[in-house]
Amino acid sequence: MKTITQASAILAIGIAAAVTFPATAQDAHHAGHVGQAGHAALSPEAAAFLAENDKAMERMMTAMHVAPTGDVDRDFVAMMIPHHQGAIDMARAVLRSSRDETVRRLAQEIIVTQLDEIQAMRLAIADNVTHKEH
Repeated sequence: MKTITQASAILAIGIAAAVTFPATAQDAHHAGHVGQAGHAALSPEAAAFLAENDKAMERMMTAMHVAPTGDVDRDFVAMMIPHHQGAIDMARAVLRSSRDETVRRLAQEIIVTQLDEIQAMRLAIADNVTHKEH
């Protein structure tokens, strides 16, 4: 079951990335000129999701850029927590807009598993500090 859960989370993140990021340079160029006007052609739910998802992705990418401390474990966790939080934020965005029960269940599962993993990472770092002190 855990493998299915992890695969589902990876699939959802991939889908969110595919929806968010242009596939080609031409798409990126077009997106830059279309901007919010392109969102106007979408349903209100789709436009709301894309806007919220874009913000979540920006926050995630910004937060993942951390100054290296030289402690590989801390640096890894410092980058991964925002990555997992980004998945949570994107899942919450789709919950506000999606009507598909399968996608909604997947998003709910992503929220639960990513919160658990964030907690596990924080505990691992705290445990690592305790072990280094002894």
